[in-house]
Amino acid sequence: MRLTMYTDFSLRVLLYLGVKGDKEMSTIQEISDAYSISKNHLMKVTHELGKIGVIETIRGRGGGIRLNLKPGEINIGNIVRKTEEDFHLVECFNCATNKCVITPACKLKNVLHDALDAYFKVLDSYTLADFIENNEELASILLGKNL
Repeated sequence: MRLTMYTDFSLRVLLYLGVKGDKEMSTIQEISDAYSISKNHLMKVTHELGKIGVIETIRGRGGGIRLNLKPGEINIGNIVRKTEEDFHLVECFNCATNKCVITPACKLKNVLHDALDAYFKVLDSYTLADFIENNEELASILLGKNL
């Protein structure tokens, strides 16, 4: 299984905002600079994260973005589910387009379903708080300062 760049960037935005804390707003440009990734991609990502209620977005002078929930309330499995298009590991996972002739007798699909379930069980056991426990080290890298 491979996550899309969109989900990767979504998780990176949340990590950045988690490290920064809720004391001050962050900008898309700041995050883009910190990770050396496209500002345009981040605009789409932050818009979606705002729509699902994970971050707060404020327009205008003095505006920016910040976490809308505490890091311990942001479940990683939920974020991945909401930012990925689908989890069709193989053709038969998509009932609408499946043309695989062995689907009725295939046992591989059951194993892959179990694997996908295990994947989400692991992701569901983590929150953003788990990934920012080393806040000082991350802040030094992302923000260029020691907290």
